[in-house]
Amino acid sequence: MLRRRAVVVHRRTELDDLLDRHGTRGQAEFFLRSRGRSLADGQARHDALTAARDAVGAALPAGWARADVERADLSRFLVAPEDVVVVVGQDGLVANVAKYLHGQPVLGVDPEPGVNAGVLVRHQVAAATTLLRGLGSDAEAPGGAPDRVAVLPVDALTMVRADLDDGQHLTALNEVFVGHPSHQSARYTLRCGAGEERQSSSGVLVATGTGATGWWASLAHDRGGRRAPGRTEHRLGWFVREAWPSPATGVSLTEGVVEEGADVALTVASDRLVVFGDGVEDDRLVASWGQTVTVRTADAPLRLVRP
Repeated sequence: MLRRRAVVVHRRTELDDLLDRHGTRGQAEFFLRSRGRSLADGQARHDALTAARDAVGAALPAGWARADVERADLSRFLVAPEDVVVVVGQDGLVANVAKYLHGQPVLGVDPEPGVNAGVLVRHQVAAATTLLRGLGSDAEAPGGAPDRVAVLPVDALTMVRADLDDGQHLTALNEVFVGHPSHQSARYTLRCGAGEERQSSSGVLVATGTGATGWWASLAHDRGGRRAPGRTEHRLGWFVREAWPSPATGVSLTEGVVEEGADVALTVASDRLVVFGDGVEDDRLVASWGQTVTVRTADAPLRLVRP
């Protein structure tokens, strides 16, 4: 079997960005003080992340390779089938990584317990390092026992996939949004299990159970509350945002559930609509007039290691 590799994913800290922008610590400190802040807070968070990454690196089994990847470089990095992905940072970083994976296990490490929600970065540093040390250095445990990585306890978190009719697609862990690239109304024909309707709205949001605590939850709250899908359920929830009633557009199909094997589809009636996942607008698909966007559960889940 190929040599195991730990892919340690992190993002730049606020301190990194400040030093890049201002050049020196003195200039960065002056900038923050002029706004009633101190460099000490940024330094503390930077140190916590650095310490967590160092601890993870020191805990990797002998014989494993290591690759460090910054969030901005994920789209250019090839994750191999035998890799173990270790995400050190906030919950959102796990969502950033998820769409680039194909079944690799993900270990979320929280460098600042009590600061992060810890929904996806479930392991504190000490627990994560203990788990990593226990994986051993070989692809197979002594005596022909199963590969320790292969038998890691994981939750299979449902992901969402959006397909354009020209073959382009994207996946997301939390939600997919389809709407106009600016604040104009999106015009389209929506098709779901309950029927079909021409609509003009602020866009359509389709969320997984993992995403149901974020954007989807805000929309559900505004409508008096709705039951969210479970994180491992093979179903999605969707809402139309601010549907506009007019002689040509309706408001009867504004929310629903996408069961496994079903989908919700939008045929574009604007000059163009954009499709993006997990709030990352830079990584988006563009659907032109007449194209159809189909949203459904993704084929492969995110395999998130349990505590």
